[in-house]
Formats: sequence, C-alpha cells, structure tokens
Amino acid sequence: MSSAEPEFATLAVHAGQAPDPATGAIMTPVYLTSTYVQEWPERHKGFDYARTAHPTRLALEKNLAALEGAAFGLCFASGMAATSTVIQALSAGDHVVCGNDLYGGTYRVFTKVFARFGVSFSFADSTDPRALAAAFTPKTRLVWVESPSNPLLRITDLRAAADLAHARGARLAVDNTFASPALQRPLSLGADVVVHSTTKYLGGHSDVVGGAILVNDEALYKEYKFLQNAVGAVPGPLDCFLVLRGTKTLPLRMDKHGANAAALARHLVAHPEVAKVHYPGLPGDPGHALAKAQMRGFGGMISFELKGDLERVKRMISSCRVFSLAESLGGVESLIGHPASMTHGSIPREERLKAGLADGLIRLSVGIEDVKDLAADLDAAIDCSR
Repeated sequence: MSSAEPEFATLAVHAGQAPDPATGAIMTPVYLTSTYVQEWPERHKGFDYARTAHPTRLALEKNLAALEGAAFGLCFASGMAATSTVIQALSAGDHVVCGNDLYGGTYRVFTKVFARFGVSFSFADSTDPRALAAAFTPKTRLVWVESPSNPLLRITDLRAAADLAHARGARLAVDNTFASPALQRPLSLGADVVVHSTTKYLGGHSDVVGGAILVNDEALYKEYKFLQNAVGAVPGPLDCFLVLRGTKTLPLRMDKHGANAAALARHLVAHPEVAKVHYPGLPGDPGHALAKAQMRGFGGMISFELKGDLERVKRMISSCRVFSLAESLGGVESLIGHPASMTHGSIPREERLKAGLADGLIRLSVGIEDVKDLAADLDAAIDCSR
C-alpha cells in the first residue's frame, strides 16, 4: 500500500492484519492461549496474560480503530460490556445526559445497575439541542446518544452535541452500532468516545457477541484500558477472529443493507395498511437532511407502525417467512421484531410512550436477500394479519 491513507474498503480488509510472520498465514491466527512464556520477569514479547493483552484481540482493536479513524481501540465481550466500561470511568455523584430513544439494555444497565452506585441519568430528546441543553446539571460529565437511534431511527446533530458537551466540561459518547463506521465516523464530528456492539454490523453474520470502544485521546484510552484489564470483560480469541472476518466485507454488506432498506421503506410508505415509517433515507423523514450531511448512507434499519391493534401487529410479525422473528440486528439475514416486548421491554411503558415508541412499533433489520422477496414477505404477512 502507498503512504497515503488507504480507502475504507482497503482498511476493512487489511488494517491490523499483517500476514503471520511465523507462517505467512494471510488470516490472523486464533491464539488459543491464556498465558505467555517470559524470558525474564517483566521481559516478554508484549504479552503476559490474555486478559491483559491478546494478539488476536489486538489485531481486531487495530482494525476497528482504523475503520473509525481512531487512534486507539479496545474490544470487549459484548456491547453492554463496552457501554458499562464507559460508565465505570465515572464516579459517584457524576451525571449523564442520555438520548431518550435508545437500546433497552442500555437504559436497563444505566438505571438498574449504575444508578445504585451513585451515577445519575437524565433522558432527553437528543435531536432537540434545547432539550439536550436543559438536561445538563453542574455534575454532568457525559452525554450519551445513539444516531441513528434504536428503534425510531432519529438523527442527532453530533457536531452540535459535541460542542454542547465540551462547552460544559463533559464528553460526548456515541453508540455508532446502527450506522457502523462504513456510514458514519462520530470522532470526526467531535465525539470523544465511540461505542459498538460488534455483534451487529461489524460481525455481520449473527454468530458472535462482542463490543468495542474507540477513542483518540491517549489518557482516556489508558483509563478504559485499565478498566478492560481490571474488570476483565474481554472477548475470546475466536470471537475476535469472527469479527475480523466480518469487517472484511463490511463496506459491501452495508451498501446492500442500505439499498434494500431504502427500497423497502419506499414500499412500506406506499402500503395502504402502514400508518407510519421511520427511516432517515426517506426525503420526508425529520432527520433526512441531517443524516445526508453527516452519514455516507442511511443504513439497513427501518421501523414502522401498522394500522390496527397490537394483536394484529403480533400476528403480522409472526407470519413472516423470509424475515425471522428474533432479537438483534445487523446480520446478513433479515430480522423482524417488536421492540416493546423484545429489545426495549426493560424500559417502563410510560417512558417508551413518552419517547414516541408506540406499543405497536415494528422494527426491521433488513438483510442482503433479494429485495423482491423481502417486500413480498412483508406484504403476505400484512395480509395474513387482517
């Protein structure tokens, strides 16, 4: 490769993944070892114990850092482990301002776990700068947002959120799982921390669970690295290998996810039995202009509301044959889900409704199948639900 910064697709295939010097293997080896022989006390080849550092994990951390345009990357056993590490860097008495449309597991760990240790959380519409600013207190140390958000696909102005946080002595953390670095790089927009569930688009094949934190600030990296080692929520070597395999095709998959989702969103908008569609790629979507400005594409996630009652929604999502009724997202196969009873069931109903998450909302993770089959499957399921 030339001395110039490689393009994204080239980074996806090669960053952090030089051929194995011992054998020439082009794929990063899965090092199944928990410890490493040392030549002398504190004299080793960069590795002493696998919780602290691991060569397969290091390759993934370098790869993800390159994809996010970050100086440093850290990998974890799950997206929730990565999320928890960001909060573990705070202290009792600190306050966090959060977007009010976010993954139910994030809401749960914030309010049911970390609140017990003296960290407080407020939830506000992060797409409204005035609402976000009003949620700050003198003890606010972190702003946490998702963009696009889960499950309403709302778009936050990340530059504005970063400016707001920094002016008040806080950091901005962005969960970039829905977009992936193929579509959005929050660090380049002013964010201090990027978090991923690598289970989703980065892995891309629904066969691994993992998480990651990406930062540019070395002091912040060292703080999170200390917690990664001290707490120990690290991924195994095979998990890291599987995510590395996934990132090689990330740009190709995201293009197909996005193309399919855009076609399905237009199809659903025109469907007489669909009441509302949430997708930032639609020109009429409230976040369309902002998403177009700060993202390379609009992603593969859609949510929509079907006309009729909740029982009809349940019949519809249970009648699909190409879409699978399942938790998670970001795999090559299409998934359909009911956030209120599945991914966001841990959020109290009154809080969900306040954020705009209707009981009957349906979420789609649009895969890479033929879009004609996907549209026909949704049409048939809607017909069956009558």
